[in-house]
Formats: sequence, structure tokens, C-alpha cells
Amino acid sequence: MARDKVLLVEDERSLTDVLEYNLEREGYEVFIAHEGREGLRKAQTILPDVVILDLMLPGMSGLDICKELKSNGKTSNLPILMLTSKSEESDQIVGFAVGADDYVTKPFSTKVLLQRIKALLRRKSAPELPDSDSLAFGKIKIDKRSHKVLHGTQALPLTPTEFRLLETLVRQPGRAFTRHDLMDSAIGDGAIVLERTIDVHVKSLRRKLGPSGDFIETVRGIGYRFKETP
Repeated sequence: MARDKVLLVEDERSLTDVLEYNLEREGYEVFIAHEGREGLRKAQTILPDVVILDLMLPGMSGLDICKELKSNGKTSNLPILMLTSKSEESDQIVGFAVGADDYVTKPFSTKVLLQRIKALLRRKSAPELPDSDSLAFGKIKIDKRSHKVLHGTQALPLTPTEFRLLETLVRQPGRAFTRHDLMDSAIGDGAIVLERTIDVHVKSLRRKLGPSGDFIETVRGIGYRFKETP
């Protein structure tokens, strides 16, 4: 059986040595890049199952790498776990806003990091239910099999997190979701949940939906809901 491939983009060599050892012991095939542009090139050519991406890198920042990967159809669905020494809320929000799937701050437990990787792989490989491959609401059409969203005939460039967020809302129109509910659905259990983070995702999603962005209603003191009828 083929091993899951993990690309580690990190310039701290002592840390990459430790992580490489632990990842290989868990059965992963590990690839390493110590510089930003090298990491982007390897992600585009290897197409790993998970990318562990440091935020601060020489040559090209982790944020720019994330943006580049998420904007390319070939790499847009690669799960990305941001790894950084910064712990400020604003850095986490920016990371999620450009498409990161999870976020871990240094110093961290290797055991926790391994669990986060396993969670990302489970979500990536989760089987789709035959009766839930597509959803439609007004001009919005969600195709889970192809992982595409159309507004009328126009394809929308959603990040994986935005896609899961929209799917969660559309699947239960009229239900008021708390921000924590939405982050669990869009990012997964164990992810860092920040109230401002989900607000950033919703703002971006509304903008990309254009006129249909008004379907996402703010529920004061709770979170968000999707209109019951178009």
C-alpha cells in the first residue's frame, strides 16, 4: 500500500530533523524543503497528501505559498497545516483567510501535530454519500464529487474551508449555527477556533457569492444561518 506523502516546508533544520524522524516512524513518506520557493515547487510536482507549511520562510513566505497553491486547480485541494512561532490572533485569521486548513503554533507537541495530520487525512479521504453529491439553492449549485460551486454558470474560486462552510449552511437552511459549530464543520475537531476567524471566512464567502451573499444572514449573539428560501 502506498504511503501518505507529507511535505514539510520549514527552514529550522533541527525541527525538520525531529519531525522527519517522527513522521517516518508513523509510516509517512516525508519530503522536506528549507526555502519558500523550493517548497512551492515540490508541492506542485510531488502533490503530497498534506503540506506542513511554516509561515516565516526565506525566499517566499508561507502565506504566499498557500495563496499560490490554493489558486491553482491542480493544488487547490491540498490540505495545508500552517506551522509558525507567531501566536497572535491576527496571524491565525490571515492563515485561514488564504486557505490554510489548520494552524499550529510553536512550541508544539509532536503528538498533537501528528493527530492534526491524521485528522486532515481523514477529512480528505472521507467517502461521499451518493445522495448528497450535489446541493442547490437559488443560483448556487454545489457539486461535492467535483468539489465545485457554481453561481449560475460561473464557477466560484472557493477555498476548501469556504466550500465546507457553504455546504454546511446550505444543507440546513434556516438553522442558526454558532461560530464554533461552523468551524468544527469547516475545519474539523481539534482545530483552533477563533470567532474572528469564522467572520473572515463568511465575509470572503459573501463577497464571492455576489448577490447571493445576502443568503448568509448574521444571527446576533449566535453566529450565522442560511435563508430558508431563495
